[in-house]
Parts: sequence; structure tokens; C-alpha cells
Amino acid sequence: MEALYFLLVVIGVIVAYSAFNYFYQRRFLKTLTEEEFKAGYRKAQLIDVREPNEFDAGHILGARNIPASQLKMRMKEIRPDKPVYLYCQSGARSARAAQMLHKKGYQELSHLQGGFKKWSGKIKAK
Repeated sequence: MEALYFLLVVIGVIVAYSAFNYFYQRRFLKTLTEEEFKAGYRKAQLIDVREPNEFDAGHILGARNIPASQLKMRMKEIRPDKPVYLYCQSGARSARAAQMLHKKGYQELSHLQGGFKKWSGKIKAK
């Protein structure tokens, strides 16, 4: 019986943490549909936060590859005074990358709903 209570407490903590993260990110990160993303990404800095091998397999035309794993070291490559459009494969890494950028003072942050796997626009592959 104690194991069941422990398991319920752990699940409750995980759900509470996920809900907190979701609502916290909504304050500073806009989640854009593909149409909204297409309408604004040419006026913004388009950053693909996937790893280089994923980027080389195919990426949105005009995107720069700054993997989430290298973001702290390469943050100076992103201008804080211009909008930043982020995307990854599904949306999770771009949300974490946006959180890092927000902590460093970046304001206009948006990411692609569903990530690259939902993208139907122009792509480039090596």
C-alpha cells in the first residue's frame, strides 16, 4: 500500500511540474501554426536547434543550425533585438532552447507547432 501512495505522489509531482512548465513557457514563447510561421519567419532569425546530422538530412530553407546542445556556447550568434523563430523535430527541444534564450533576455521568441515533422513548405537537404 505504501508503494502505491509513493507512486501516486511521484506521478502527481510529474504532472504538476509538466503543468508548471507549460504555463510558464506560454508567457514568453509563442507557438505558431505552419501558416503563421511561414508568414513571419523571413523577417526573423530562423534557428534549427536539431543536431547537424538531422539538419543535413533536411531543413527549412533559410534556417541556421545551432543545436540545442551548443546553444549556450553559440548564443552570441543570435541577435536579441530581432525576433527568433525556433524549430526542432517535434517541438520539445525548441521549447527548451526558447527557455534558455528567455533567461538571457531574448524577448520575441516563437516556435513551430509540431516541429519539422509537420512542415510542408520548402526544404533543403544536403
